Amino acid sequence: MKALSIDNQTLVVEEIDITMAANTVYTFFSSILIDELAGLKEHVIYTDANALSEKKKPYFIGEQLLLGDALILGRDGFDDVDAKIAKEELHSLINPEVNAFYTEVLDVLADTDINLYKTFTVEKNGEKIALNTEWVLYTFNIADERTKEYFINELKKAVAAKNNVAEYMQKMAQLAMNVAA
Repeated sequence: MKALSIDNQTLVVEEIDITMAANTVYTFFSSILIDELAGLKEHVIYTDANALSEKKKPYFIGEQLLLGDALILGRDGFDDVDAKIAKEELHSLINPEVNAFYTEVLDVLADTDINLYKTFTVEKNGEKIALNTEWVLYTFNIADERTKEYFINELKKAVAAKNNVAEYMQKMAQLAMNVAA
């Protein structure tokens, strides 16, 4: 099966041929903790869920924050299929520029057990909306400097107090939704 891989150190995109089996993705990352992201149309991005705690280099594919190496396959319903995106097109979507806000927040989060992509629920106008920590970071990244500073300081306090960081992120997501209402 045609797949694309991204080396997080060099951001080189390689086209590879893999045989999908029950343990293929786990073997690729040498890890049983894998995140599955739907950041590309008709594709799935697999990443190592340990990349944050291992302080792997962050980068973006489009607006999707990734850490560590990535494996990209096509997706048809729930099935992995050949990747359709061209190597050059994928490479053009990669942005290595990760600003100071992201860098500082990721450094703080590295000492926690948070998963950037695990969903939680917030409410807006009585509707339940599934979001994740990566969305919270994106949202606060586009806020003004004073709000960013508040977010970082409160995050540091939550981590220092050994509070549940996932609950903090859910609280911040709800706060962002309340402001947007």
